[in-house]
Amino acid sequence: MADLISDGKTRVAWASTIANINAPTVAELTAALDLTKRITPDGLKTDPSTADVDTSSLASTFDTKTVGRIGFDNEVTFKRGDTVQDDAPFTTLRYGVAGYLIVRRGVPYATAWTTGQTVEVYPITCGEPQNSAPAANEVMKFVSPMKVTDAPATAALVA
Repeated sequence: MADLISDGKTRVAWASTIANINAPTVAELTAALDLTKRITPDGLKTDPSTADVDTSSLASTFDTKTVGRIGFDNEVTFKRGDTVQDDAPFTTLRYGVAGYLIVRRGVPYATAWTTGQTVEVYPITCGEPQNSAPAANEVMKFVSPMKVTDAPATAALVA
């Protein structure tokens, strides 16, 4: 049995429109802004949470629960760039900008988008970009808080 290594096997993109988030097309993904090379190694955060629903009763002597609503706390940490192209995440992902964050995992970054690949598609509205505090021996960074505005497709198949 071998472990799946994540280094170099994640691709992240931003699309302004996707017709069907459960089946984004190769053309839509190819046209999307590739963000991957501007994200810090630990900068992709798409953390789900599941609320508890109390199912105990007045007669209960033990607390019981079931799953409730799902939510996501998404944010991405980017490196700032000294060219227009390299600083595209900072100039694109501004407060109130809506679009789709697309994440592909477990496939080498350089592999083209292909029909049948599994991707995550998050409908997003961006929050105010947060400049990271300057630090010695680090690149300039910012965090883009991303508000998930509708149910995401966390196991979408590329059409």
